[in-house]
Amino acid sequence: MAVEAILPKLGLVTVTAAVDSINPCAIGVLILLISILVVAKYKGRLLSYGLAYIFAVFLTYLAGGLGLVYFFSKIPLWISEYIAIAVAALIIGAGLLEIKDYFWYGRGFSLSIAPDMAKRIEQHTRRITLPGVIFLGAFVAAVELPCTGAPYLAIITLLAQQFDLAAFGLLVLYNLIFVLPLIVILVLTYSGVHIHIIKKWKMKYRAYMRLLTGVTLILLGWLLILIANGTISLI
Repeated sequence: MAVEAILPKLGLVTVTAAVDSINPCAIGVLILLISILVVAKYKGRLLSYGLAYIFAVFLTYLAGGLGLVYFFSKIPLWISEYIAIAVAALIIGAGLLEIKDYFWYGRGFSLSIAPDMAKRIEQHTRRITLPGVIFLGAFVAAVELPCTGAPYLAIITLLAQQFDLAAFGLLVLYNLIFVLPLIVILVLTYSGVHIHIIKKWKMKYRAYMRLLTGVTLILLGWLLILIANGTISLI
């Protein structure tokens, strides 16, 4: 992959991953996990358990991305344009739903994990063992990928057009940026910042997270349409 192709993709991957990283589900579960560890006076395990959770989220999300890349690579070239347009339409629809939640949060259909799944995640969170925490991270990532993974899907569709070592590196970079807020939250709480402060911040800016995600998704969807019909090219 030439440098001229890497640079625009690098910027696009970085910005999209940064928006996607403000993920209410993954952040919310980590906050719940930290709260339980603190209440149970397991602060000594906070760092190791928190890192295990984050690594499981990272690995599962990366594996899911590679699986989707492999799937797209098997689609015949003449069909791939229609697939890209269909994915773009799906992503734009997801963006409109996110913007809807900025104005009318909780009304109608939303891109969020189903209540029964959320309840199962909370039950898994209360199993304070290292294998349980690793399973929790993998479970959360697997559940939220089809529910809130529209930005990731857009980037995967883009990278799958010419997937080589550089594209793989961009996919890894995306996932590293995706878990970065989780690492920051873990470091802050381990350093002594009270978890309630982070909870209040999450609730205060929840609507703005939705708005930013929605606008990004619409722009990504439109970009995919332009790439699919040959108007522009990042390759």
